[in-house]
Amino acid sequence: MTDSRTTSRPGTPRLKDVVRDVIRHYKHEKESEAHQIFRQSAGHKPKGVLPQTINPDEETVPGIEHPGSTGVIYCSDRAMANGFSYAESHAWANLGQGAPEVGPIPDAAPRPTSIPLPTDSLEYAPTTGVKALREAVANLYNDTYRKGKASQYTYENVCIVPGGRAGLTRVAAVIGDVYTSYQIPDYTAYDQVLSAFKRLVPVPTALEPRDKYKLDIEQTKKDIRTQGLAVILASNPRNPTGQVIRGNDLKELVSLGREGTTVILDEFYSWYIYPEHDRDYGRSISSAEYIHDVNDDSVIIVDGLTKNWRLPGWRICWVLGPKNLITALSQSGSFLDGGANHPMQLAALPLLEPAFVRSEKIALQKHFKMKRDHVLARLHELHLDVDVPPTSTFYIWLNLEKLPEPLNNGLTFFEELLKEQTIVIPGIFFDINPSHRRNLFHSPCHSFVRLSFGPPLADLDKGLDAIDRVLKKARKHGMSGFGHHYKKSVDKNEMPPESPTVA
Repeated sequence: MTDSRTTSRPGTPRLKDVVRDVIRHYKHEKESEAHQIFRQSAGHKPKGVLPQTINPDEETVPGIEHPGSTGVIYCSDRAMANGFSYAESHAWANLGQGAPEVGPIPDAAPRPTSIPLPTDSLEYAPTTGVKALREAVANLYNDTYRKGKASQYTYENVCIVPGGRAGLTRVAAVIGDVYTSYQIPDYTAYDQVLSAFKRLVPVPTALEPRDKYKLDIEQTKKDIRTQGLAVILASNPRNPTGQVIRGNDLKELVSLGREGTTVILDEFYSWYIYPEHDRDYGRSISSAEYIHDVNDDSVIIVDGLTKNWRLPGWRICWVLGPKNLITALSQSGSFLDGGANHPMQLAALPLLEPAFVRSEKIALQKHFKMKRDHVLARLHELHLDVDVPPTSTFYIWLNLEKLPEPLNNGLTFFEELLKEQTIVIPGIFFDINPSHRRNLFHSPCHSFVRLSFGPPLADLDKGLDAIDRVLKKARKHGMSGFGHHYKKSVDKNEMPPESPTVA
């Protein structure tokens, strides 16, 4: 007779092996200084297996709970603990930057240097935004993606919001009790959105590098039928992998909005498309191209001036969708954020002229493609070839698993680069894990970091030089000098200025 205590059916791990694996990974996390610094940051302690409303060790104000910081904010805080200051940021290479360079680039229009302040702009703007700007956004999408189509956007399909997160938050606030599909890896703020709005029940899908992080549309359709998915949330182009859903795949994804599922697409990198042929410069990507009826198709687009126009500090963005959605967003905005800055909305109007946009797209794509190719070439020289090179965005999703321990995980690699005055984003921040229960060593993003080629070229080289120094140190002196002696907090006598909000 088979002893049921020591065997199991083929393919099923024995209980004691599962326990050993859990203990082994737990021990690794506990022994890693970089991981412990992360866990000690407010909002990042594991919640455990059983439901827990608060962590009593870190929540001392009754009723208040830390939601956990996004990757850029956590990494900025850790950089400041190591001496980084926004007042002297030129001394550092910020390859974690979630924003493009904002200065002049070749063949682009001059950067805005002043804005008018008419008396009327000193009043509150409507929670849906200034009508003229809403009309300008609708006109731009019609001109770019909907020429010749019977159904056209009007200002009633547009809601102006004070930033991309504000747009996502407004949308999340009006979604009912539904199953919401999201993908791993994806934009870090989705974690906070899915955690804060408890009515959204998150259902993850892991995208595989062997498939170039492609979303399987047929599998998504099956999941809708079998799991009852009501909402699909995704970035496109995709942060952090630099991939893009386009052509027939995007058309099929949009079609789900006519079949009872709401599709929410974060399109902030829609201009950052790097063509193979010169004739294709100036083309951008949007689901708006494949929508049949702008009021009947349940497709929601979030975009703005932040990335494409390289104006992150303006905080002028928009949500595009059916009229009935916009009225709901007006209501949620009235208690969430109150609306976008009135003068900046007026200043944005000339920037949405279609002819201006076409010229800016070409300049942006040529410049950022040059930077992408430069960074990929330098990584190749460092023997850090990128498994899936980016075809869009300004991010590189770099796998460190071939490096020796402990440099082969994103958190430790990040901490070592802080010693070299360089910032990257550890991959775990793109593992959308709303319950915070997954062991960090189990994360599919654990061995990755995100490198941004958003900064100016000189900053990119400064950061790549820092990576080179770390790798040379490992080759020359071995690994004993890595994984420890990380600065926990900034010296109180050298406190840097308060950090700004970072996208």
